[in-house]
Amino acid sequence: MKLLTVKQSSIRGNVPISGAKNAALPLLALTIIAKNKVNIENIPNVADINTMLKLLKLLGSEFNFKNNKLEIDTTSINSTTATYDIVKTMRASILVLGPLLARFRECKVSLPGGCAIGMRPVDLHLKALEQMGAEIKIENGYIHAIAKDGLKGAEIIFDKITVTGTENIIMAAVLAQGETTILNAAKEPEIVQLCEVLKASGVEIKGIGTSTLNIKGKNELLDITPFSVIPDRIEAGTYLCAGAIANSKLTISNIIPSHIENIINKLKEMNFKFEIKENEVTILPTNEIKPVNIVTSEHPGFPTDMQAQFMAVATQANGVSIIEERLFENRFMHVAELNRMGADIRINGKVATIYGKKELIGADVMATDLRASSALVLAGIIAKGETKIHRVYHLFRGYENLVEKLKNIGVEVRLEDE
Repeated sequence: MKLLTVKQSSIRGNVPISGAKNAALPLLALTIIAKNKVNIENIPNVADINTMLKLLKLLGSEFNFKNNKLEIDTTSINSTTATYDIVKTMRASILVLGPLLARFRECKVSLPGGCAIGMRPVDLHLKALEQMGAEIKIENGYIHAIAKDGLKGAEIIFDKITVTGTENIIMAAVLAQGETTILNAAKEPEIVQLCEVLKASGVEIKGIGTSTLNIKGKNELLDITPFSVIPDRIEAGTYLCAGAIANSKLTISNIIPSHIENIINKLKEMNFKFEIKENEVTILPTNEIKPVNIVTSEHPGFPTDMQAQFMAVATQANGVSIIEERLFENRFMHVAELNRMGADIRINGKVATIYGKKELIGADVMATDLRASSALVLAGIIAKGETKIHRVYHLFRGYENLVEKLKNIGVEVRLEDE
């Protein structure tokens, strides 16, 4: 087990943002329905990506991954079972379900694990695949899906917006017979990229970026053209929050500013100003950090993956901030840890009230999920003394070169064995 120690630090400089983990994962799953070797650039070297590659290798794929560039060949896949020992570590493993079923007409995928941030059932994925003609059984903790005559195009209405559900059904629809229409589809930039890669590879797809997608099925595997993964908007937002909590000038580069408008707008409400260029954003210090009200919601609303980081910043605001978490019922586990450091945060159901302008003091704290961990790092940057963050393996699931990037902007940080 590793321990991350963060000392109170002043920060400055530039952080280059890596490729988006949440865009890369479905794109890796997409290669299952390719007939060619696929070349992808700007893939972040983080634990979740390596888990997905390990899963694809166990299914029979071959790949070469070096310097954020990947060449992967899935034409040699000879297994259609995604086993528990891999899937339990990462929920996104469920993304292989749609493409495996579409290509092989039968597969077994273990029910997923991942971050402990609440129930994220895969029922919506399974119901949609059943509407496309699949027979689904849950046996011994595995989803056993069969579509003997192949999947059929259908009209899918998601009762609730689901990112991975939308991605899974988009990929399944590519090899389905006829047309599939997805209503109430998720609209995240990561889904837009998945659709754009499909379009560039010859798939007829309409409604990209909207809540209604129409996909015309093909009767052959795809010839996927080379592409580069979009920048990680959550990593970008996290480092902007580092600049905000430290009230320092900090630049993030290699980004698409329009992808983080919702994050920038909330920081503007907190009285920060910005310099925005084509592919970089600089946050500037302010004479007063103002409190903020946040309600998490699906894109283009405020992302749940930024809620914990903003809560850390709100501990330094001059007043009372309110954060309502509407997407996950168990995503306030960082609150107790921030309170251990001197924050005054009170929870009532799905609402957290943050009483700001509190001096934080270094303490031993526990990382509980990926984004909660990053909030503790942010708090550690301004806390007096040392903050020791335990169970930091969560952080390395989603932040590439975290220690090096923090050191490059002046954070005193070290990774050591517990």
